[in-house]
Amino acid sequence: MDFVVIVLVVMALVLAFSAIKVVPQGRQYTAERFGRYIRTLRPGISFLIPFVDRVGRRLSMMETVLDVPRQDVITKDNAVVSVDAVVFIQIIDAAKAAYEVENLKLAIQNLCMTNTRTVVGSMDLDEVLSQRDSINARLLGVVDSATDAWGTKVMRVEIKDLSPPADIIQSMARQMKAERERRAQILEAEGDKQAAILRAEGAKQSAILQAEGRREAAFRDAEAREREAEAEAKATDMVSQAISKGDVNAIRYFLGLKYVEAFSELASSNQQRTVIIPADLGGLAGLVEGLRSLNAQGEGQASAPRTAVPPTR
Repeated sequence: MDFVVIVLVVMALVLAFSAIKVVPQGRQYTAERFGRYIRTLRPGISFLIPFVDRVGRRLSMMETVLDVPRQDVITKDNAVVSVDAVVFIQIIDAAKAAYEVENLKLAIQNLCMTNTRTVVGSMDLDEVLSQRDSINARLLGVVDSATDAWGTKVMRVEIKDLSPPADIIQSMARQMKAERERRAQILEAEGDKQAAILRAEGAKQSAILQAEGRREAAFRDAEAREREAEAEAKATDMVSQAISKGDVNAIRYFLGLKYVEAFSELASSNQQRTVIIPADLGGLAGLVEGLRSLNAQGEGQASAPRTAVPPTR
């Protein structure tokens, strides 16, 4: 009797476990009846008919990352590039993902590899190395459209590494060095050009200022010579008037002035090593005294009033 009860309890437990299914969050199960898909079990508790229905595939509905194996790809300009990538996928329809493709992850990996060869092979090496975003976008569009029939959404395709051969890397390094040297030479030439322009502008301004200075100095010199000539003419006129009146001191003044000027030029000459001093210094002193008397007489005539003096017989 006890044995029968134990058997019944065990059978009840087996029926319960086969009929009740609990699906965790982020996953979905497919239910099959006699091997045929009937429905999808979503997160939570679900009930199946014992011995008739069963769980077919257990699928993760979360975003999954797939590594695309590294492969060598020949570019449009016959350069060999080693490429690998990563793919982010998410199952949208569990039934299609379970029954439309045998191995979903392997199918997506192979699809990415073949399209990577197609996309990279249609581009030059420079474009491959500089347009990684364009490659990612083209791969995403092609792979995503191909996986719609599998109930899977390709979220992103990212090129992880692009590695040209060692000789190409060395050539690129030399090319980059040459380009940088060329730019440095251009910048240096531009700097020399600007410096030469600035020096020319400075020389131009300096020449203009010097010319203006010379013009101003010439104007001042001309004005000084004009005033000196006016003073000389005025002095000559005064001496001429005094000589015409018969003033002996005026004649002495004129001759003494010329004598002093000649002696001054003789003494200040660069080639003159010996200065001859006149022996008659007394006559020179008398001449100076005559000049003083002439000056005093001129001042007296200018200050005293003029009176008529009757002629003497």
